[in-house]
Amino acid sequence: MHYKVSIVIEKDEHGYYAYSPGLEGCQTQGDSLEEVKANIQEAVELYLETLSDEEKRDVFNKEISTMTLEVQVA
Repeated sequence: MHYKVSIVIEKDEHGYYAYSPGLEGCQTQGDSLEEVKANIQEAVELYLETLSDEEKRDVFNKEISTMTLEVQVA
């Protein structure tokens, strides 16, 4: 079965960090964008394998929105 999962990827001086806001504790890191994408894909798949059908329904009934906010700083 295929699911769509929200993922956030952040870059800092140490590389890349990725997590899924809808899957508590599901996170990983990588030295490159390609590596972190592969790592989070594996982490999400493994995470979902541990959930019961009821838990999966609960996870996928959450609505997660992302946006960009422009702010002015004095």
